[in-house]
Amino acid sequence: MQWIIFMLLLFISSMEMLTQNRWKKQASAGLLENCTGCVLCSEDNGCITCHHRLFLLIWRDGIRQYGMCVHTCPPGYFGVRGLEVNRCTKCRSPSCESCFSRDFCMKCKDKFYLYKGQCFRQCPPGTAAQPGTRECQEKCEPGPWSEWSACTHESRTCGCKWGVETRVREVPEAAREEGTACPALLETRRCRMKKHCPGGEHRATG
Repeated sequence: MQWIIFMLLLFISSMEMLTQNRWKKQASAGLLENCTGCVLCSEDNGCITCHHRLFLLIWRDGIRQYGMCVHTCPPGYFGVRGLEVNRCTKCRSPSCESCFSRDFCMKCKDKFYLYKGQCFRQCPPGTAAQPGTRECQEKCEPGPWSEWSACTHESRTCGCKWGVETRVREVPEAAREEGTACPALLETRRCRMKKHCPGGEHRATG
């Protein structure tokens, strides 16, 4: 009888110890409810420390803050890896959907346009909105037109009735380097040629 009681007490003690160890393991591994991915978790504030591959995201609701561990930071945040903890840091601009750093935006929210890391409702002067990419692109302002070239047909200036003449304009070096979309840089128009070539040059019918 004593042996049975001893075994029963040993079984109860073992079950209690197993339950406690399981709870401690869950708490330390962050497997309790709302603590997925946590290394340390608080009932009131959620995750405090995450596994090394995850980012700690802090949500603020008034004076209260709540932490959770995520694989990828949500829109409006960017990930910063550190020696002790990886954090999701909020983009400074509320109109920024994705940022490279706190002050440099890579994609703006709807109704905003991106220009040099900042978001604008309207593109700054000297730039034009690109609806497809929702970016502001600097306008290309070419130089003045050149004089019209000589009227030619197949590289000849005579021998035909009609030919073509052209004129061009240059683009600033900065615009070429930035790949800015430019207006037409070359124009052509029909022109009347000399029908006879001086000095007996080959004549073509017009």
